[in-house]
Amino acid sequence: TLPEKKMVFKGLVTNKEDMNKLILTPQIRYPLPGGSALVTFEKAEVAQGIVEAKEHVVELSFGEELEELDRCRARVQAAPVDLLLPSALEISLTHSSRTILVSNLPCLDIPDEVLLDKLELFFSKTKNGGGEVESREFLNNSGQVVLTFVQDGVAEPLIARGHIQMLIGKGKYDLKISPCLSGDISSLKLQPCRCPRTVLLSGIPDVLGTEPMRDTLEIHFQKASRGGGEVDTLAYIPEGQWGVAVFTEDAG
Repeated sequence: TLPEKKMVFKGLVTNKEDMNKLILTPQIRYPLPGGSALVTFEKAEVAQGIVEAKEHVVELSFGEELEELDRCRARVQAAPVDLLLPSALEISLTHSSRTILVSNLPCLDIPDEVLLDKLELFFSKTKNGGGEVESREFLNNSGQVVLTFVQDGVAEPLIARGHIQMLIGKGKYDLKISPCLSGDISSLKLQPCRCPRTVLLSGIPDVLGTEPMRDTLEIHFQKASRGGGEVDTLAYIPEGQWGVAVFTEDAG
């Protein structure tokens, strides 16, 4: 009998029918002008009520000792946040007959340029099945290298092999060779989508510091007596500045 051993599967299971499908994860950048704020509530109905009210009077001084004439108030406008999300996407793929993708590269304590030099030297030799290399580059954040040869007919035999052993320093490593596909967006359709829990506030005067104003707005719109509710996040941009908010898919 074999000894018991606990194992954890960290891979990804998918249906065979889904292999040719592309999953889009939208990440929308939304410009925020000065004097505005984005408020995301925990409940969509709260955000809807804030938008329907349109204008809100925010108390900027919360001291009980202040006289009525000394209190400062600001009128801010609330509006929905509408984004354009991709609804259909078509990508045209092209296969280069002179390019290969090299992966399973070892993690060595050497600069990238040195590793690229070693790869170019190895794959430029005919005894290794290669030829003269025209260009080489690392793919961003992938640990993979794209090699392009000068002549046709060099890449296909290497791709057919699938793997090749290469001596780097004192170690011999098994590198994976794959075809290199490049894609261009041929068609992109967008559809408007309203954020159910986020509200855009505009017309915010520059009378407090950034942090005090952000706290004041959050205090105001958290109070149920003013039609608010629990605030999830709040981003405030003072007058004279610009900001960019990044929207991702709502997991909830």
